[in-house]
Amino acid sequence: MPDLSVSVVTYRTPALLRRCLTALAAERACLDLDVTVVDNASGDDTLQMLETEFPWVRVIANPVNAGFGAAHNQALRQARGRHWLIFNSDAAPQPGALRTLVDFLDANPSVAVVGPRLRYPNGEVQSSRRRFPTPATLFLESTQLQRFWPDNAVLRHFYVKDRSDDELQDVDWLVGACLCVRAAAAGQAGLFDERFFMYSEELDWCRRFRAAGWRVVYVPTAEVIHLEGGSSRADLVARDQRFQASKLAYAAKWHGPLLAQALRAYLVVEYAVRALEEGGKLALGSRVAERRARLRVIGNGLRSTLGR
Repeated sequence: MPDLSVSVVTYRTPALLRRCLTALAAERACLDLDVTVVDNASGDDTLQMLETEFPWVRVIANPVNAGFGAAHNQALRQARGRHWLIFNSDAAPQPGALRTLVDFLDANPSVAVVGPRLRYPNGEVQSSRRRFPTPATLFLESTQLQRFWPDNAVLRHFYVKDRSDDELQDVDWLVGACLCVRAAAAGQAGLFDERFFMYSEELDWCRRFRAAGWRVVYVPTAEVIHLEGGSSRADLVARDQRFQASKLAYAAKWHGPLLAQALRAYLVVEYAVRALEEGGKLALGSRVAERRARLRVIGNGLRSTLGR
């Protein structure tokens, strides 16, 4: 039984995936790794690269983009390790990071999920610790209210601003760029909920672990470099649509349909206000290409939200 079964989902990021797998290969010196890459119909040279450069990696080639959680589930159903690693293709572990996470799980049988300190490529710490969102959080986080009122008590609580990122700590949930999960705990809580195509799936998963009595822990002595948005930034329209769809799905699942409907109505109003703002600036000739790109994102999001 391997120490760690690693699942990496990739979508049109061959260069980043190469960097990721090269870093994972270095970790094989101190860990028995079982690595699976799920390609979500990238349509580029990803599969050829995997075959020629990383023959030790198991590959699942999807004919269509199955989504983040569903693709990881494909790999996890085949996982043989004592623990699992959910890992982004735009991430790379620092030397010894995975060993640290595995050792922490082995030493703490009440813990289901551990996550490292994430850093941007320039060394800056990337926010990855979270508390569960309240209804107020859903209306504030990643909305225009946050844009105009970024430093508020609700979001400071959500982002765990009251605790140092140098401190080992129990948290509600962790950003899913790198999650080390006890396989036995996942057998109790289940796999990713595939209703979340992308975004909020790790929030939902950690909430189910916590509801089952397991702990989720942030371990800053393990560090991972994470580019953030390596695949999603190529299609901002789809990213915005999927983010809001997942937020609405989470609200309906954990806070009920009435709150989800109220949130949907708020998002419609927000899209309309943003469209008026960007349209006015476009009419004045301000950064025309940028305004048109933003209006495409807004228009698609508005149609999607109204349709939902």
